[in-house]
Amino acid sequence: MLVWCKQCNNLLYPKAERNSNKLLYYCRNCGFEEPAVSNCVYQNEYLQRDRNVTRVVQDVTTDPTLPRTSKAHCPNCDHNEAVFFMSEAYGFEKGMTLFFVCCKCSEKWVDSSTR
Repeated sequence: MLVWCKQCNNLLYPKAERNSNKLLYYCRNCGFEEPAVSNCVYQNEYLQRDRNVTRVVQDVTTDPTLPRTSKAHCPNCDHNEAVFFMSEAYGFEKGMTLFFVCCKCSEKWVDSSTR
Protein backbone atom coordinates (compact mmCIF):
# COMPACT_ATOMS: atom_id res chain seq x y z
CA MET A 1 0.00 0.00 0.00
CA LEU A 2 1.43 3.35 -1.01
CA VAL A 3 0.75 6.35 1.21
CA TRP A 4 1.23 9.92 0.01
CA CYS A 5 2.18 13.06 1.94
CA LYS A 6 -0.76 15.40 2.57
CA GLN A 7 1.53 18.45 2.43
CA CYS A 8 3.78 17.89 -0.60
CA ASN A 9 2.30 14.79 -2.31
CA ASN A 10 5.54 12.78 -2.08
CA LEU A 11 5.69 9.13 -1.08
CA LEU A 12 5.56 8.41 2.67
CA TYR A 13 7.99 5.81 4.02
CA PRO A 14 7.44 3.47 6.98
CA LYS A 15 9.24 4.38 10.18
CA ALA A 16 9.24 2.53 13.50
CA GLU A 17 8.83 4.72 16.57
CA ARG A 18 10.83 2.66 19.07
CA ASN A 19 9.78 4.60 22.21
CA SER A 20 6.05 4.10 21.76
CA ASN A 21 6.38 0.88 19.70
CA LYS A 22 4.23 2.29 16.87
CA LEU A 23 4.51 2.41 13.12
CA LEU A 24 4.54 5.80 11.40
CA TYR A 25 4.76 6.99 7.84
CA TYR A 26 7.05 9.94 7.20
CA CYS A 27 7.92 12.16 4.27
CA ARG A 28 11.60 12.39 3.33
CA ASN A 29 10.96 15.73 1.64
CA CYS A 30 9.08 17.86 4.19
CA GLY A 31 9.23 15.74 7.38
CA PHE A 32 5.45 15.21 7.64
CA GLU A 33 4.49 12.20 9.80
CA GLU A 34 1.24 10.31 10.31
CA PRO A 35 0.42 7.11 12.21
CA ALA A 36 0.00 3.96 10.13
CA VAL A 37 -3.51 2.59 9.76
CA SER A 38 -2.24 -1.00 9.59
CA ASN A 39 0.89 -2.83 10.70
CA CYS A 40 1.28 -4.25 7.19
CA VAL A 41 4.10 -2.43 5.39
CA TYR A 42 4.32 -4.59 2.26
CA GLN A 43 2.03 -7.19 0.74
CA ASN A 44 3.09 -9.25 -2.26
CA GLU A 45 0.18 -10.73 -4.21
CA TYR A 46 0.70 -13.49 -6.73
CA LEU A 47 -1.52 -14.17 -9.68
CA GLN A 48 -2.38 -17.83 -9.87
CA ARG A 49 -2.23 -19.32 -13.36
CA ASP A 50 -4.07 -22.40 -14.42
CA ARG A 51 -1.17 -24.83 -14.68
CA ASN A 52 -3.28 -27.62 -16.14
CA VAL A 53 -3.38 -25.98 -19.56
CA THR A 54 -1.06 -27.74 -21.98
CA ARG A 55 -0.37 -25.96 -25.23
CA VAL A 56 0.46 -28.60 -27.80
CA VAL A 57 0.79 -28.04 -31.54
CA GLN A 58 -2.10 -29.65 -33.39
CA ASP A 59 0.01 -31.94 -35.60
CA VAL A 60 2.25 -33.21 -32.79
CA THR A 61 1.04 -36.77 -33.45
CA THR A 62 2.67 -36.75 -36.89
CA ASP A 63 6.06 -35.58 -35.57
CA PRO A 64 8.55 -38.38 -36.35
CA THR A 65 11.02 -37.18 -33.69
CA LEU A 66 8.66 -37.81 -30.76
CA PRO A 67 8.55 -41.28 -29.19
CA ARG A 68 5.38 -43.34 -29.47
CA THR A 69 3.86 -45.92 -27.21
CA SER A 70 1.16 -48.52 -27.73
CA LYS A 71 0.62 -48.97 -23.98
CA ALA A 72 -1.14 -45.65 -23.34
CA HIS A 73 -4.86 -45.47 -22.69
CA CYS A 74 -6.65 -42.39 -24.07
CA PRO A 75 -9.28 -41.17 -21.61
CA ASN A 76 -11.37 -39.80 -24.50
CA CYS A 77 -11.51 -42.56 -27.14
CA ASP A 78 -9.83 -45.62 -25.51
CA HIS A 79 -7.21 -45.73 -28.27
CA ASN A 80 -3.88 -47.16 -27.10
CA GLU A 81 -1.36 -45.36 -29.35
CA ALA A 82 0.03 -42.00 -28.25
CA VAL A 83 3.09 -39.79 -28.58
CA PHE A 84 4.69 -38.55 -25.38
CA PHE A 85 7.17 -35.95 -24.21
CA MET A 86 8.46 -34.45 -20.97
CA SER A 87 8.24 -30.82 -19.94
CA GLU A 88 8.54 -28.52 -16.90
CA ALA A 89 5.04 -27.15 -17.50
CA TYR A 90 4.03 -27.63 -13.85
CA GLY A 91 6.97 -25.65 -12.51
CA PHE A 92 10.58 -26.31 -11.72
CA GLU A 93 9.89 -27.26 -8.11
CA LYS A 94 7.72 -30.20 -9.19
CA GLY A 95 10.22 -31.61 -11.69
CA MET A 96 9.50 -32.98 -15.12
CA THR A 97 6.00 -34.01 -16.21
CA LEU A 98 5.18 -36.66 -18.82
CA PHE A 99 2.56 -35.56 -21.37
CA PHE A 100 0.67 -37.86 -23.75
CA VAL A 101 -1.22 -36.98 -26.96
CA CYS A 102 -3.56 -39.55 -28.50
CA CYS A 103 -2.73 -40.42 -32.12
CA LYS A 104 -6.41 -40.95 -32.98
CA CYS A 105 -8.30 -38.01 -31.40
CA SER A 106 -5.41 -35.68 -30.27
CA GLU A 107 -6.61 -35.74 -26.66
CA LYS A 108 -3.93 -34.49 -24.25
CA TRP A 109 -3.34 -35.89 -20.78
CA VAL A 110 -0.69 -36.04 -18.11
CA ASP A 111 0.80 -39.19 -16.67
CA SER A 112 -0.39 -39.15 -13.06
CA SER A 113 2.58 -41.20 -11.84
CA THR A 114 5.07 -38.39 -12.75
CA ARG A 115 3.33 -35.62 -10.86
